[in-house]
Amino acid sequence: MAETETMRLLADFPEIRRGRLTTVQANLGYVCNQTCFHCHVNAGPNRKEVMQRETIEDILALIGRAGIETLDLTGGAPELNPHFRHLVTSARAMGVEVLDRCNLTILSQPGQEDLAEFLAANRVTVVASLPCYLEENVDAQRGDGVFENSLSGLRRLNALGYGRPGSGLELDLVYNPQGPELPPPQDSLERAYHEHLATHYGIVFNRLFSIANMPINRFAKTLARKGEYNRYMQTLRLAHQEANLEQVMCRSLVSVDWQGFLYDCDFNQMLHIPLGAGGPPRRHIRDLDPLALTGAPIAVADHCYGCTAGQGSSCGGALG
Repeated sequence: MAETETMRLLADFPEIRRGRLTTVQANLGYVCNQTCFHCHVNAGPNRKEVMQRETIEDILALIGRAGIETLDLTGGAPELNPHFRHLVTSARAMGVEVLDRCNLTILSQPGQEDLAEFLAANRVTVVASLPCYLEENVDAQRGDGVFENSLSGLRRLNALGYGRPGSGLELDLVYNPQGPELPPPQDSLERAYHEHLATHYGIVFNRLFSIANMPINRFAKTLARKGEYNRYMQTLRLAHQEANLEQVMCRSLVSVDWQGFLYDCDFNQMLHIPLGAGGPPRRHIRDLDPLALTGAPIAVADHCYGCTAGQGSSCGGALG
């Protein structure tokens, strides 16, 4: 898209450098059982990109040689990758925390009937998308019936102990705005989620992460079609907080695409901006020297303001 590309090439985002690598975020493919208008991956049922077993083994090898602490699995719906369970069990056997970025409706998909039990048995942290606690808002953003199916998934997870005190099974929810505006303060929104979901549906969870919609791919095209792209970019720029630069996830994370190529974050991956500012065109996970990353520059562009605007946001929610 010409407008988006022009904005990206004119990037003036501040320079940031890496700390110690602790997290691998792996995109297991773009196949998904949902098609959400805000999706920066353009995921959906008709996508064909799926990470192969060889690349799965490359990830496990990096975990072993780099002392990785957290494996963050995303997609599409990462659970639809045929090697998802092998990757999870292998990483857990290595003592690594595993996060599954789950859309909740996948728990009721044919062939996934035992998925919730599998996640619980392996003590996987579930980070579940629920962009609002009101049915009409969720269905408007994610499709008819998604809210009810999401509640069904949450009830199944709660029944297994997820989100309950003392269970050790972490269930976190993810909020993102309906359109081109910044998320409200995370703490007050979390309280509202807890109260509404418990009172109306008997559902419990641990934490809420509020994440800004990133102006790339499907969401960027929607903004451009409505004539709102430049206004949203200006909103993000004007709300930039320098203090948030210290806490952005790209300082301790590498993103791996379905083919095994490396990026500074999942958003850069979707824009095909390879790992490192001014580095080689593309690097594969099997060739990565983790120690060489410490202090290295991070590739930035104007969409990065989505992570530092206001309270800040990233895959782990608000920063400040």
